[in-house]
Amino acid sequence: MSAAASIAPQRAKGEGRLSVKPFAGRTRLAELYQDGSAKIRLPHTFNDTMEAVLINTAGGLTGGDQLRWRIAAGSGTRLDVTTQASEKIYKAVSGSIAEVVTSIEAGDGARVDWLPQETILFDRAALSRTLDVSLHETSEFLAVEAVVLGRKAMGETMREGLFRDRWRIRRAGRLIHAEDLRLDGDIAALARAPAVLSGQIAFATVLYASPVAEGHLAALRALASPHMGGVSHWRDKLVVRLAAPDGFALRKILIPIISILRGGASVPKVWSL
Repeated sequence: MSAAASIAPQRAKGEGRLSVKPFAGRTRLAELYQDGSAKIRLPHTFNDTMEAVLINTAGGLTGGDQLRWRIAAGSGTRLDVTTQASEKIYKAVSGSIAEVVTSIEAGDGARVDWLPQETILFDRAALSRTLDVSLHETSEFLAVEAVVLGRKAMGETMREGLFRDRWRIRRAGRLIHAEDLRLDGDIAALARAPAVLSGQIAFATVLYASPVAEGHLAALRALASPHMGGVSHWRDKLVVRLAAPDGFALRKILIPIISILRGGASVPKVWSL
């Protein structure tokens, strides 16, 4: 065996932790921890909400890379969490998988908006992603996750690869939402299937857990109905599913939906069209 073959490939690893607490009517920092390629920035805001921008300084992920985020919002706080840019998942060596694990807690009367920008999967990428959320009986939670199978404008297509996405959301210890998505093998063929994406390459899930969720049902259905999407409500939980021909088209649908669920506030400034 050559010396080069015996050296393990360099991998990106990062862990970020953020917790916030109430103070004098505003949301203030309680703990900030950064390690490896995981960084967190807190831009100045002009209201009682704190905004956190998550950054992966590795510039993307490939097989064997790991990112872990832990977010905790104390009682009565307001926290928006987004990412500096779309997370890019590059081609992985056979058998290796990139891993992203996110844990979120929202205390009594807190609201957390989880608003990362799109995840872009390149050909032969492999990603396993987990979102675990623990909510107080009185907290609110908004989550948006968007995925793009290759950059259409660059002539890129995700033909093969692996994408696993696992959500577990609990309120007062009781499971209120669980889903598992797995796209494996011939992704291009799966995306063409009418029961999957019907030829679209960009898709998103929006979840809003709040006692007032049902009040937004009609408005969101009016926005989603002209597109390949659907909206449902059950027991203070609203779920939106969307699909579009590319990431740009998906953003144009997502932004007004997010704005409605944020009481008229738009997406974080780092988002753009």
